[in-house]
Amino acid sequence: MTLDEITRYLHEHIPLTRHLGATVLEWDGTSVRLGAPLAPNLNHRATAFGGSLSALAILSGWALVHLALRERGLDARVVIQRTELDFEEPVAGDFSATSALPPAREWERFLATLSRHRRARVTVSSTLSTTSGVGGEHRGTYVAVLTG
Repeated sequence: MTLDEITRYLHEHIPLTRHLGATVLEWDGTSVRLGAPLAPNLNHRATAFGGSLSALAILSGWALVHLALRERGLDARVVIQRTELDFEEPVAGDFSATSALPPAREWERFLATLSRHRRARVTVSSTLSTTSGVGGEHRGTYVAVLTG
């Protein structure tokens, strides 16, 4: 899938992504970076609303797991189970969230459990970035359930 096709998929299946202005900026098979403009995500202090930052971080991890499973031919329903976000500094510009697959051993354990039990969970870390630096760090636990 191209980046535009992935963005369209997100907009069609997760309507909030349209409101955020979220787009897929990079996907290389092991990491994904999503971006969003500041304007539709402003708070009362003219910085990014924490809920928008949280949504993009969660979405980044979700997209990573969804796309990585899809590339392996696995049809699974992926949902967020647990989320934790540390806001490090105000985000006063367009922002992005980057997620990368966990270490190989952890990812392979996740895939083996998914294959064996048709359900598994994995923790993914994401970094919120803006032109001024890091806006926050996110950890999300995602559950995948095979559907096919």
